[in-house]
Amino acid sequence: MPTPIKLGIIGLGIMGERLLRAALEHAAESVTPVAVWDPAPAAAGRLAGIAGAPRMLATPDAVIAACDCLYIAAPPAAHIPLAEAAIAAGRAVFIEKPLATSPAEARGFVARAEAAGARAAVNFPMASSPAVAQLSAWRADMQAETLDIEVAFPTWPRGWQQAAASWLAKRAEGGFTREVVSHFLFLTRRQLGPLQLLEAKATYPAGDGAETAIAARLTAGGVPVTLKGSVGTTTKDDHNTWTLNGAIRLRDWSFAERLGADGAWAQAPDALPNEKMRPMVLKGQ
Repeated sequence: MPTPIKLGIIGLGIMGERLLRAALEHAAESVTPVAVWDPAPAAAGRLAGIAGAPRMLATPDAVIAACDCLYIAAPPAAHIPLAEAAIAAGRAVFIEKPLATSPAEARGFVARAEAAGARAAVNFPMASSPAVAQLSAWRADMQAETLDIEVAFPTWPRGWQQAAASWLAKRAEGGFTREVVSHFLFLTRRQLGPLQLLEAKATYPAGDGAETAIAARLTAGGVPVTLKGSVGTTTKDDHNTWTLNGAIRLRDWSFAERLGADGAWAQAPDALPNEKMRPMVLKGQ
């Protein structure tokens, strides 16, 4: 049996804790968490409450030295500096999205990482989603003609993200386009092909707040794509649809659905709500 990968984690917010728990509970045969670092005083207390969790180390450099692969779940401005430090030390990196706060920074990092032969990836769970696998099976004999993507939120950040509102609610690093829409653009690229932006607009509040609405037209592998996003337009904590040809769709992250002859959407037989599917997706990652 291969030796488990030694996993280091920087950032023990919601995403860092989720991945840590998944590694401890579902992937012990392939991954062993060995070290964590987070500057928040409360993080050490949360870590101590997780059975089997590794130590909280004193610095990011100490975590990098202890691991084979570094998972970076810090706020976005720290992603590239931490990733480059890990790559320089010969480590693989698994980075939370967004990769960076600007396209230019992201492209520069990708070019440097590729030139160095680095092992690096951004965390897009749809790469291992059973619901996405079901969509892929349904569209195997389908000619893609149109794609519509829509995301909506009652407030931003979402209720469970309020502890990170200091940056998630701000234009510099946060916003739902980076945090949520990026997942669906990843899915679109995987399913249909390279993306080309044709037109886009965003609505911002006064001050430095993140966007409250977006609208865009793109193509993906030549297929027309429409994208809409808004805050304050749904009562659900998190609502989204990715609809191909008006015939099949991914709804609310985890429900693969097909339009029936009666005009009603029908879920795949094994469809699960996101909170139940998430452990399966994390194990796949």
